[in-house]
Amino acid sequence: MNRRVSTILLFAFVVAAVASYLVYRAVDAQRRPVGPQTTKIVVAARDLEIGSVVRDTDLKIADWIGAVPKGVLASQQAIVGRGVISQVYEGEPIRDNRLAASGSGGGLAATIRPGMRACAVRVNDVVGVGGFVVAGMRVDVLIAGNGPGASNSEGPRVKTLLQNIEVLSAGTNIQKDNEGKPVQVPVVNLLVTPEQAQILSLASNETRIQLVLRNPLDTETPKTPSVAMASLFADGAPKPPAPPVRRVSAPPPQVQPAPRVILIEVLNGPKRSQEKFNEPQTEHQ
Repeated sequence: MNRRVSTILLFAFVVAAVASYLVYRAVDAQRRPVGPQTTKIVVAARDLEIGSVVRDTDLKIADWIGAVPKGVLASQQAIVGRGVISQVYEGEPIRDNRLAASGSGGGLAATIRPGMRACAVRVNDVVGVGGFVVAGMRVDVLIAGNGPGASNSEGPRVKTLLQNIEVLSAGTNIQKDNEGKPVQVPVVNLLVTPEQAQILSLASNETRIQLVLRNPLDTETPKTPSVAMASLFADGAPKPPAPPVRRVSAPPPQVQPAPRVILIEVLNGPKRSQEKFNEPQTEHQ
């Protein structure tokens, strides 16, 4: 076998080997399951509490499998320095709606939504529902007192002033108790509109306030009439009908008759004249 034939056979062998390897890779890639797509995103390195300000050490880069959730912030520069308005847990992506606007800082003010106000209400063990009123819960606001124009026989009245109001914070700590135990606090901050803040401020100065805890899923706002003290001691017997009111009609207006004219003829020698006089009116009995 000459050298030319050997070269041709060697070249054919190399081409066959390369082709076999490429075919093997293609078949193996089709049989091998395709792995899920991963993306580098920013997640929380620890639990971020409400009111805290995000720092660099609170964040880390992690692989996210699958599609990135909507609203997730992609860069640390867009996260650092913003206040947390909804608790973020370790390993959770940082969403834009979980953070306050840039420059608003942290603390209680950062958790107030635009157009709303935080109104403080002084509470005790009874008003604060035994300490179970904590941030994130919903309450109704009841007032008790003597309203203007109320009679002493009815006594004080109770009225539902506001319904389905969100508790923004309880006391100086705006966090929830991790163990679920009641925390006795002197002040509760409620998230209200400016109009509701005026009503609540006036009521807190002139009446006694009671907070009533409600289910957060219960969004109904029934119309409840106020209750007087006298109604609590009523025995349920029907009230006697009120006596009929006698209507007295006013007398018809008296029409004065037109005055009568008296004509007197005066004779003075050859001259004759006439004089007219009105007849004097007499009172009619």
